[in-house]
Amino acid sequence: MSKRRLTQNQQRRIQSNHHKRISKKEVEWQDEMLGEVQQGVVVTRHAKHADVETEQGEIYRCNLRRTLKNVVVGDQVSWRLGNEQLQGISGVIEAIYPRKNELSRPDYYDGIKVMASNINQIIIVSAVLPTLSLNIIDRYLVICEAANIPALIVLNKVDLLSEEERQAVKKQLAIYEKIGYETLMLSADTGENMEALHAYLRQGTSIFVGQSGVGKSSLINQLLPEINALTGAVSDVSGLGQHTTTASRLYHLPLGGNLIDSPGIREFGLWHLEPNQITDGYREFQSVLGTCKFRDCKHGSDPGCAIREAVEKGEIDPIRFENYHRLIESRNESKSQRHFRTENL
Repeated sequence: MSKRRLTQNQQRRIQSNHHKRISKKEVEWQDEMLGEVQQGVVVTRHAKHADVETEQGEIYRCNLRRTLKNVVVGDQVSWRLGNEQLQGISGVIEAIYPRKNELSRPDYYDGIKVMASNINQIIIVSAVLPTLSLNIIDRYLVICEAANIPALIVLNKVDLLSEEERQAVKKQLAIYEKIGYETLMLSADTGENMEALHAYLRQGTSIFVGQSGVGKSSLINQLLPEINALTGAVSDVSGLGQHTTTASRLYHLPLGGNLIDSPGIREFGLWHLEPNQITDGYREFQSVLGTCKFRDCKHGSDPGCAIREAVEKGEIDPIRFENYHRLIESRNESKSQRHFRTENL
């Protein structure tokens, strides 16, 4: 039986696959091709690579050792420089130093996804359009408390408010100031209170979190004009902005401090937290937690609920109490949806 001759297209595919295999071998660094181990910090995380900055400020794109489960912006790493650049890759990240902390978010398919590490403060950016959502602020604050990272609540685009609206917003922010959170009203467009923001940012490494369209990219344009970050307008219909950041990056600010910009997040789920972790995320609950009549108190209409009684006495703001139950309900719904999706993959 004569052998079937390959078509030209088949031959091209075989040659292409052969070249791909060769290329893959070329970027698998051999030990003798790498220099001494040195320390660096991850300043950008791409899908398959990471950019590492040296103590001298030089940046090199690196492969990751297969043994590394996850590398994120802010990680202190040990890495080795190659003796030559291979397909744009300059070295290999060998290991990650222990993290001081990490900011994570849940993913329906990947489980818990770490976004950044070694953070000094989380800056929660909100906006007045389409409306100021205290529920979303509370969602982020629970995450901050769970990660044990200080938070600053920033309200952007205040230039769009009338004087009457400003006073109403100040009353809303006073809810958080009363329980120990710092807040800041500013405008990236007019520059109002931007100097105060610089003072906060000089305190170490910060990360912006907030829904798309609240002005995170506009703030970065003000803080780092040379970056010229893309800005996305809020949808008139949904109120959700377009995602404008594609990779997490760490920037060095000219007036001091570092800023991590992460991809826009429309919905920051809490299904990875247990209900008691959400409860612990409300710092004003701590003084009465454990004093309810029943150990399994759900802090709703349960008889003898100490938290509800504190609300009735004016010691806990009713808006926060209402948001707490909304977050618990949202968490349970999200967890059920994730279970359904994973079961049907």
